[in-house]
Amino acid sequence: MLFPSLQAKLARYEELERMLADPEVLADTVRMVALQREYGGLAKVALPVRTFNELEGNIETARELIAEEDDAESKEYAEEELAELLRERETQLTALEDLVATGDAISRGSLIMEIRAGTGGDEAALFARDLFDMYQRLVERRGWKAELIDCSPTELGGFKDVTISIAGEGAFLQLQFESGGHRVQRVPTTETQGRIHPSAATVAVLPEANDVEIEIHNDDLRVDTFFASGPGGQKVNKTASAIRITHLPTNTVVQCQDEKSQHKNRAKAMRVLRSRLLEAQQQKAHQERADQRRSLIGTGDRSQRIRTYNFPQNRLTDHRIGLSLHKLDQIMQGNLDEMVDALLEHDRQERLGGNPSP
Repeated sequence: MLFPSLQAKLARYEELERMLADPEVLADTVRMVALQREYGGLAKVALPVRTFNELEGNIETARELIAEEDDAESKEYAEEELAELLRERETQLTALEDLVATGDAISRGSLIMEIRAGTGGDEAALFARDLFDMYQRLVERRGWKAELIDCSPTELGGFKDVTISIAGEGAFLQLQFESGGHRVQRVPTTETQGRIHPSAATVAVLPEANDVEIEIHNDDLRVDTFFASGPGGQKVNKTASAIRITHLPTNTVVQCQDEKSQHKNRAKAMRVLRSRLLEAQQQKAHQERADQRRSLIGTGDRSQRIRTYNFPQNRLTDHRIGLSLHKLDQIMQGNLDEMVDALLEHDRQERLGGNPSP
């Protein structure tokens, strides 16, 4: 069977079709929504695979007809039809190879992005804010949807850290390689002598997990509440609505204080927790592959420096693929198309066994 990984996704898609026709599933709104989300994501892979399988069946039928046909004219017609089917098969094979090259990313439309200020004090926090604004503009350009989950602003308008969810067609596919260390070189507004100061921020892109993928038991959680606060310790509200959740088996800690409702903060924190646990699960599963073939695009580890933003030279350099673009001003406005396309093509060539040059 060709493309076993894609065929497995088709099998799951068809299983979900049957489940979503079950009255018991339809009566459980929470479960139904989770299954519908998975079903919709898998459609991008499953439907082309289903079409390919049908084409394979038609080719086999055409060959049988040719073998059984005695009439010369009918046989010639059947051979022409087979030739057309084989040409269509080549086209569909190329499309399926592209689906293999994108891995699981093609079937995911949503993600959790965490941006944290690194070394550089106030300037690093301002750079984290600039990255946040850059991605927000990209979201607007793409017609995606972004939702703020949590943030820790500074008095100068920067972010110590900020967490957002991004949902939309191809969102995870296009942003998956943003994970890592981002370094900036520029003259801070507080610098009186015009000296360039380097600072850094880290970005983590997590595939947003659903209840089906990651099951979390209440007994494994410790939930703490506290008062939300803003810059300088200023109280945002007078109730203990902020939530901190610790997943005891893995000691993973998440918190959310953006909403005034404790219930909403808990729901957002659980989304982040599921995504972090899914990322850890995927990292473990992919470790053997990573050891065998170390991609130039990298592991996505947020400690790895992936990119430098040089404002005096209007230059953005991605160190993983050796690409420099002298249009940093446009990129900071959310125009990341050229960089994203280059990273995707590099990853595609690697997955298909190519040897892309930096």
